[in-house]
Amino acid sequence: MAWYLFKLLILLPLIAAMVWGCLKLAKVVQVRTGVGAGSKSIRVVETTMLSPTLKLAVIEFHGREILVSASRQGLTRLAEAPARRRAVEDGE
Repeated sequence: MAWYLFKLLILLPLIAAMVWGCLKLAKVVQVRTGVGAGSKSIRVVETTMLSPTLKLAVIEFHGREILVSASRQGLTRLAEAPARRRAVEDGE
């Protein structure tokens, strides 16, 4: 019984440290490869729930803002306009 507890006290923190290390390593690899970085060509600008089954969303894609409705039946494009400049880009 003492041998079992000894192994448990040694191996459990070791396994936890390995899991933590793998998560940190995955994060570093994502940053270095650019996965999840700001290089995406599509961005959800805003969403609004109209009802429990209907949502409106403004999506920015290649310099255009597209208004879509999302429901259980699928997505429908409602309108399209040139993208507005973001306040972050303007320095405001």
